[in-house]
Amino acid sequence: MTQTTNRFFDEIGRLMNDAAGAAQGMKKEVDTLWRAQAEKILRDLDLVKREEFEAVKEMARIAREENEGLKARILALEAKLGVSANSSSAAS
Repeated sequence: MTQTTNRFFDEIGRLMNDAAGAAQGMKKEVDTLWRAQAEKILRDLDLVKREEFEAVKEMARIAREENEGLKARILALEAKLGVSANSSSAAS
């Protein structure tokens, strides 16, 4: 009776291990599918990556600074020529 009981418990233990392994495999598969679906949704939303956003933001900052510098140079040149900003834009 003892040997039969041990074999029975061995089989139950093996069955439980197999079930745990199968459940773990299913969990990995569900996680992979979930991640793929989430990435697809994000791609469809046409969102930009943080790095791309920061790069464009930096480009805009530099362009603004250059624009301000050019504006100052134009005003200085107009002052030197004795032309006001209003009369130069009216002549265009």
